[in-house]
Amino acid sequence: MDYFQLLETEEAITFVKERFERELCCKLNLVRVSSPIAILEGNGINDDLNGVERPVSFAVKSLGENRAQIVHSLAKWKRIRLMQMGMPPGRGIITDMRALRPDEEYTNLHSVYVDQWDWEQTIDESERGLSKLKDCVENIYGALRITEAEVSARYPDIDSVLPEKIVFIQSEELLKRHPSLSAKDREYEAAKEFGAIFIMGIGGKLSNGEVHDGRAPDYDDWSTQTDEGYSGLNGDIIVWHPVLKCPLELSSMGIRVNSEGLTKQLIIRECTERTNLLYHSLLLSEKLPLTVGGGIGQSRVCMFLLKKRHIGEVQVGIWSDEQRESLAQEGVELL
Repeated sequence: MDYFQLLETEEAITFVKERFERELCCKLNLVRVSSPIAILEGNGINDDLNGVERPVSFAVKSLGENRAQIVHSLAKWKRIRLMQMGMPPGRGIITDMRALRPDEEYTNLHSVYVDQWDWEQTIDESERGLSKLKDCVENIYGALRITEAEVSARYPDIDSVLPEKIVFIQSEELLKRHPSLSAKDREYEAAKEFGAIFIMGIGGKLSNGEVHDGRAPDYDDWSTQTDEGYSGLNGDIIVWHPVLKCPLELSSMGIRVNSEGLTKQLIIRECTERTNLLYHSLLLSEKLPLTVGGGIGQSRVCMFLLKKRHIGEVQVGIWSDEQRESLAQEGVELL
């Protein structure tokens, strides 16, 4: 094992994370805050993701054996924190989210361990639309391009590949372009063609009766009708990985549901019993601020900008001996 090479990789990871976060905070007016790795069950705050992933849970002795869960993300927790902080519109928070998702399927892009920048910004009612969403996407993409340029300047062997502009496309438009392809194959074709895309409207049913990808009903707004004639005020930032020759999702984000949107989406997903939970009752009583926010994968950003072939090259995950040996034969050293 080349220890100097591993040291250089660790230094590069730190460089990427520091530079990108700095630019992101500047562009979105964010302040860093502390955040939990686990929360108590039964308050509706944990992220349900696609609704089938099992959270890691454990009993807390000092709390009468009440059970807690490792967070899946902080999508809902952040709105409560913004309420507590009294954050005015135009300002927001950012934090390091650390999660465990044991139901993830192992690939070059997936690990049990998840690390991301979770950010959330307070907005006015007048900003609940595609214009605000696109503005945030362009700011995130701008921070990514600036960081890419700094990486290329520091490491001349790493080329800048991001196009000047990110392309916005509705999930329904993508379906019409490639009606015979699966959602993932449609992403592949669009990312390969444009280099960087933001797919809008993820979570609601498309014209073929299917959803582009799963979304929980209680944070992103995927049901509101837009001025463009589609549904959904959310989406994914996806780039084309030049080494793996595949699309790489870097961020899931969106305008968050208001009380009306939450009620509608809970009915659609047939889970109206959640209205009695802490988070949902706060939102339905309009005590939580209106926000836009999302998560940006830290390891994935590093993997993309440093042109790594496996997520295990930029994070310490759990891998079998067989995986390590097989990848080592291909020249890939897992941390």
